[in-house]
Amino acid sequence: MKSILLIDDEEQLRKIFAIALRNAGYHVIEASNGTQGLALARQHLPDLILTDVHMPDGDGSTLLHDIRQDPALNAKQVVLMTGRPDLITPRKGMEQGADDFLTKPVGVKELLGCMAARFRRASVSWRVEDQMLEKLRSHVPAQLPHEFFTPIAGILGLVEILRDENSGLGPEDLPGVYNDLYDSAMRLHRTLRNYLLILDLDGPAESEGPAKPLSAVELERAMIDGVSEALRLQRRREDVTLRVTPCPIAITAPDLARVVDELAHNACKFSRAGTPVEITLADGVLTFTDKGRGMTEEEIGHIGAFRQFDRKKQEQQGLGLGLVLVQKIAARNNGTFSITSRPGEGTTVQLAFPLAAT
Repeated sequence: MKSILLIDDEEQLRKIFAIALRNAGYHVIEASNGTQGLALARQHLPDLILTDVHMPDGDGSTLLHDIRQDPALNAKQVVLMTGRPDLITPRKGMEQGADDFLTKPVGVKELLGCMAARFRRASVSWRVEDQMLEKLRSHVPAQLPHEFFTPIAGILGLVEILRDENSGLGPEDLPGVYNDLYDSAMRLHRTLRNYLLILDLDGPAESEGPAKPLSAVELERAMIDGVSEALRLQRRREDVTLRVTPCPIAITAPDLARVVDELAHNACKFSRAGTPVEITLADGVLTFTDKGRGMTEEEIGHIGAFRQFDRKKQEQQGLGLGLVLVQKIAARNNGTFSITSRPGEGTTVQLAFPLAAT
């Protein structure tokens, strides 16, 4: 039985929707605001979340943002409802990460049709993706990290849906499919890029001579470039503070941008939306501080390629290559890498580079 989390502060409307959905064979969990809804979503992990946008004590847009940042919930389908299309349009809702959008007043027939379409798409997507994943696993050497398979399978599965004339998808479904394709492609690109960069850094070093100190303009530009790439993928711009004090560190701009990107990406990925991420550079020390789940001393001591901590519990995607890549880039530029962390409290990562003589 498919489960639906229904969130609406209008009690009478919520009850009508709940009865209709239960009569249609769905298991329904009810909440009256976004804050309560997020807690129930984390507790029950429903198949679909149907939420009003404008509610006191946690609106639907904030809830959607929190869901997309939560590793256990970010793949769940979310349908937004609103009686104020002048304040949020279907296009804006899709851009925020919604899978579908309903404008109130919503009839029972329209509601049930939307739910059926959402579950039909999910069923086709996962069925095709699972088949593609098994085919890939049987034809590619087992030592290739399995995280490569997931985005590839996602891309192939979604393309298969687009090619299937009987998929049941309508024009309103296409933006969601395209967004899923883009996210899977970007994830695969990032994974392969980091993997190949690490292999390159493990090879014989090329004698290019020491890097020249970056100018104040080059330093700030490399920092902004690195942060911007990470925040574009993680959608955490409002949470991140960046402070740069010019200092004569000898590192190439691409290397600096890469470590900033990786560390900002990790800080955002392993902390919840709405919590602060602070990034500073001063006196040759690059510091990243987040309020995320943190790591134990044992986990810190075993940071290595293809290792990901507490995977079953956290359900995070990725190889754990980012920190390894950062360590290798730091070593190439005579920098030192350190992590301090407490489980449940957050993590601070520092890279200390020697200052060039001025």
